[in-house]
Amino acid sequence: MDLPDYAIEAEGLYKTYAGAKTTPPKLALNGIDLKIPRGSIFGLLGPNGAGKSTFINILAGLVRKSSGTVKIWGRDIDQRPRDARAAIGVVPQELAADVFFTPRESLEVQAGMYGVPKNERKTDELLAALGLSDKAGAYVRMLSGGMKRRLMVAKAMVHHPPVLILDEPTAGVDVELRRQLWNYVVGLNQQGVTIVLTTHYLEEAQELCDQIAIINRGEVAACEPTDVLLRRLDTRNVIVSPEEPVTVAPDLTGFETKLRGGGAFAVSYKKGQSSVEQVLAAVRGAGLHIKDIATEDPDLEDVFLALTYGNPDALRPTED
Repeated sequence: MDLPDYAIEAEGLYKTYAGAKTTPPKLALNGIDLKIPRGSIFGLLGPNGAGKSTFINILAGLVRKSSGTVKIWGRDIDQRPRDARAAIGVVPQELAADVFFTPRESLEVQAGMYGVPKNERKTDELLAALGLSDKAGAYVRMLSGGMKRRLMVAKAMVHHPPVLILDEPTAGVDVELRRQLWNYVVGLNQQGVTIVLTTHYLEEAQELCDQIAIINRGEVAACEPTDVLLRRLDTRNVIVSPEEPVTVAPDLTGFETKLRGGGAFAVSYKKGQSSVEQVLAAVRGAGLHIKDIATEDPDLEDVFLALTYGNPDALRPTED
């Protein structure tokens, strides 16, 4: 069987919560078109209430879509629902585990629910990979929150799905656990598993994801390779450290300024309209003597804020 080009395909996907006490009824997804390439680490970002969880719950079979088509690993969720569900593992944001089972028992039960034969189960391998071998026989209720989070990742992988969906996997976990989790996830991706990630830690998405979609108000505001998305914001900052530290950002005609730590300030300019030299000339024109400068390109947070809370018109096309 030929592998699909896309791990997940959604076309014209709508979800309306008809029972909601709103007029008109709440439209959670408004014509989502999304293609997630096979073998990628794909970021699905958006503010609270944007529609990310609804989209994931439709994939997982927990929410029924209103209209549109969805394919998981080439399998239509309406025509081949069991095959489609078998192609994904979902790690939900909420911690959910039977506290009276041990981790080993939890994985065995989960594998049984997916119909994985006993001789094909990799329970001990999963426990070892996620650093839970020494807790394999302890009750789940005795595990820390971080250990429970790792157990949920293991449960999502018991049936060896080609697609793994991680919904806020590092929420509330410490830095060391976050590093261990990402090492495991990147290793899975190198083995061919497609990773779909939602996170509020935008620096994680920027570092890990090959491609990012930003959803806002039930619509796809952007979906591009990460490096292309970062180039969409046509602004840059010049960080100026004056000889005499300032306590108030200077007023420079034609530029936006913000105070930074240590008596420095940032000057924002549009790359297509101004230059660093023009910024420096404006600073000198304000009577300030420059001790040092540094330039700062926009990061994913800047793009995210422009698309979801700010002015999308500030983003330039990406034909270049």
